[in-house]
Amino acid sequence: MPRTHAALPRLYVEPDLVAGGSLTLGKEQSLYLAAVLRKTVGDEVVLFNGRHGAWLARLTSDSKKSVALEPMEQIAAQTPPSDLWYGFAPLKTERLDYVIQKAVEMGAGTIQPVITRFTQVNRLKHERLVANAIEAAEQCEVLSVPVVEAETTLERLIDTWPADRRLVLADEGEASASPVDVLGTLKGQKVGILIGPEGGFSDDERTKLRALPYVVPISLGPRILRADTAAVAALAVIQAIIGDWR
Repeated sequence: MPRTHAALPRLYVEPDLVAGGSLTLGKEQSLYLAAVLRKTVGDEVVLFNGRHGAWLARLTSDSKKSVALEPMEQIAAQTPPSDLWYGFAPLKTERLDYVIQKAVEMGAGTIQPVITRFTQVNRLKHERLVANAIEAAEQCEVLSVPVVEAETTLERLIDTWPADRRLVLADEGEASASPVDVLGTLKGQKVGILIGPEGGFSDDERTKLRALPYVVPISLGPRILRADTAAVAALAVIQAIIGDWR
């Protein structure tokens, strides 16, 4: 998608966006525009809500408690939601934030934290994950914000996995090889990618996953990758071979 109005602040909002309408921001976003960015009446910003594309809007009130805005025109059409499912074992805080942000940038449609035996973090703040996804979408001009699901266990994930979606498993135990040929066989199918924790999946988890008919193990090359690096690498090769980079 070509960049438009790149110099303007971009904000995710919940209300509908229509020409001639109006909306009022909450305290946090109002403070950001009026106090941090020092925007005043007449200044322009870009708004999006994940449904109606990107809209150029003008401030009609610059109160630090409740900035009011008027959407003027749509400057980018709404992009369709991505069908790419991304599951990962949560990491510690800073790297967890990184993984969420990169998943948004790489075009994931659903982001699913999965608790495994060796997962470093077992209790997550879901609202923080959602906020990180929204912030990444604002910064990278992503119009379809991914759905961030609440954490689940690997066992529950397996029990509820849909039969019509293949699950690509980034398997550190797989013999080193290019994933290109394997992923090429999945073209046109619904796909998910699962990244394990630091230290990898346990032997029992790997055995159980590899025995499932919908699981497609792949190697991510000859080097040992950190979990956050593996996430970006796996999403990149999927998007390049069978995703929306083609």
